[in-house]
Amino acid sequence: MPIAIRDKLIANGQPFLEPGEQIQYAFVGQTMSGYWGLLTWLVLFKMRYRAVAVTERRIIVFDTARLSTGTIRSVLRSLPRQTRIGPVQGMWAKTETLGERLYVHKRFHKDIAAADGAAGFAS
Repeated sequence: MPIAIRDKLIANGQPFLEPGEQIQYAFVGQTMSGYWGLLTWLVLFKMRYRAVAVTERRIIVFDTARLSTGTIRSVLRSLPRQTRIGPVQGMWAKTETLGERLYVHKRFHKDIAAADGAAGFAS
């Protein structure tokens, strides 16, 4: 049985956590809109995936392998837990609060809404 992407992100993000820190929410974003994939192969060379883990202490943005969203390579940045990620809407929601412009597919919008809600932001 294949492992769900959220479970894979949580497992692969563990080595980058501080002692006692736990991932509460995880999702994937990409540096170019998914709509570009319909138009050009240029996406393969310019687009990067980012894994985002939300813990009780902070938000961590990870760099991933070029063609694998679940293979975490390094921590790009850590942000305060009070950082609002959303609101998000549409098929490819854009967020610019994580240190760069990221596009997040609709299947991860509930993770963003839950993370923002846990931080005290209304959806």
